[in-house]
Amino acid sequence: MPDATKYHPVGGGSLTTDLMSFLSHFKTRRSVPFAYGFVLAFVAFTVFLAFSPSPNASSPGFTDIFASSSIPASYKSHFNSLFSYFFPNVSSLNHPQSFPLHINSTSRSINATSSSPNSSSKQSSPKTQSSLTSSQNQSPATNKTIIPSSNSKTSSNRTSVLPVKPPPIVKKKPSSAVNHTRSPVKSNESKAVKTNQSTNAVASPKVLASPPLKSIPVSPKKNLSSVEGVKGVASNNYTASLAKKQRNSTLTGLNKELIESLMKCDLFDGKWVRDDSYPLYKPGSCSLIDEQFNCIQNGRPDKDYQKYKWKPKGCSLPRLDGHRLLNILRGKRLVFVGDSLNRNMWESLICILRNSVQNKSKVYEANGRVQFRGEASYSFVFEDYNFTVELFVSPFLVQEWETADKNGTGKQTLRLDLVGKSSDEYKDADIMIFNTGHWWTHDKTSKGKDYYQEGSHVYEELNVDEAFRRAVTTWSRWVDANVNPSKSMVFFRGYSASHFSGGQWNSGGQCDSETVPIENEKYLTEYPTKMSVLENVIKYMKTRVTYLNVTRMTDFRKDGHPSIYRKQNLSPEERRSPLSFQDCSHWCLPGVPDTWNEIIYAQLLIRQYQIQKQNKKP
Repeated sequence: MPDATKYHPVGGGSLTTDLMSFLSHFKTRRSVPFAYGFVLAFVAFTVFLAFSPSPNASSPGFTDIFASSSIPASYKSHFNSLFSYFFPNVSSLNHPQSFPLHINSTSRSINATSSSPNSSSKQSSPKTQSSLTSSQNQSPATNKTIIPSSNSKTSSNRTSVLPVKPPPIVKKKPSSAVNHTRSPVKSNESKAVKTNQSTNAVASPKVLASPPLKSIPVSPKKNLSSVEGVKGVASNNYTASLAKKQRNSTLTGLNKELIESLMKCDLFDGKWVRDDSYPLYKPGSCSLIDEQFNCIQNGRPDKDYQKYKWKPKGCSLPRLDGHRLLNILRGKRLVFVGDSLNRNMWESLICILRNSVQNKSKVYEANGRVQFRGEASYSFVFEDYNFTVELFVSPFLVQEWETADKNGTGKQTLRLDLVGKSSDEYKDADIMIFNTGHWWTHDKTSKGKDYYQEGSHVYEELNVDEAFRRAVTTWSRWVDANVNPSKSMVFFRGYSASHFSGGQWNSGGQCDSETVPIENEKYLTEYPTKMSVLENVIKYMKTRVTYLNVTRMTDFRKDGHPSIYRKQNLSPEERRSPLSFQDCSHWCLPGVPDTWNEIIYAQLLIRQYQIQKQNKKP
């Protein structure tokens, strides 16, 4: 004590000297350890309160001391890890800033759960769901993107911020919904990361945080921790993206010059060339072909008629790719309207497309029919493509009628002023293919006596070509008035040549000896006047109609008809004189109608190309 007072100033002094003198009284052997111990205890208690605040703390400001967005998220992760190490029995789920992650090294799936006092139970908008998918590819603790990889070294580097000793997992009862939330972020970091990325996409070095999300209930069937979710593509977004990609890639793999050459080319001026890669589908592979067209099944011995393709002079007609065509037709209605020659073409298209479908049980006639003669309409469904290809029987495109004659008895007439009865059923179709022609060569129509009718007037006699002109004019007016040209494509397939020799279809005409096409053009028949009439009508229509002028190209193919191979079970009369009953109008399948569908395919490719080119314009 004398030493302590020896140097104490008697009269006043500075504040510093006074404080130093006061502290000198505690410099004893017992007081120094006590002071250090007190300081360490105070610091430890303060740290404990800072890292494990009570939910009911009286000082919210102190509770959130480390929840401020001004402190980097990576530091918060290290603090959480340290706390978990020393206090393993405290559930991190009670901490408002805690995001327990469970990473499976095999599947790399990530399940993120948290509770937030501001979370909402409402279903988020699709845009919010998209942001959620993006948030699952980010570590909530570090705000860094975690890229699933088979390289374990890379993966460990990405997840190094996880606790060394994770807290024990508390098993909970299965729930039908999982709440996924994100921590609030600054407004200048509110841009969302794009989620519609391919499964092989690499994240950009600069990743922006998503805006705050509300709680989103997720169905167990659409768990976002699935493989698609880990890769950054939600299941529904992935499917939509794939469908869009398929629609946009219908021209992928085709030469741009090829499409442009088709646009400048007369597809109907050319010749038939042998091509052993044909037919487009194997004979006997399509059970949907009517007996009338199934020549191989009916015993036709020669098969070379199937080995020809049409070669226009100014371009090359692309081989019909069934998969590509199905994608072009996805979600659409394609209808054929006309006579049995359109049924011939309709069956050809069904066989081509069905041959390209993996699950053929999902291709079926809507009413379960297996015979395609006698009904007014048929519809084949391609279920996987939400697409139908339909047939409406209308041989004249105008209505067959019945009226009373002078004696009061009924007689059949043809109403030249009324379009076919089924027209309302297909006017909204996406693609329409019309035809008429062969029935105008029958006795009643060709003679034109007391048969053609307009209104209540029946003509005693009317030239067949004039009657044909009035009928197709009625059809053209209906198209202009009812078809939306911005939605629908309209085709008219011209007259298909017949090759009866020695008579007509009902008078012993024959073609059974024909096995090769005509090569010399001078043997072709004269161009039908009815087709010239049709071309003139189409020219003055408001609606754009693509005319499929197949008359000349079919005239070469005298070898392609069923002839005597049109049926298996012959009647007694047919067995006595089989050569008198031949079909030299329709075509064997596989065969010539397949080429008509290849031309439709080329026209659709041209249309797709024009649309894509138009969309690229600024």
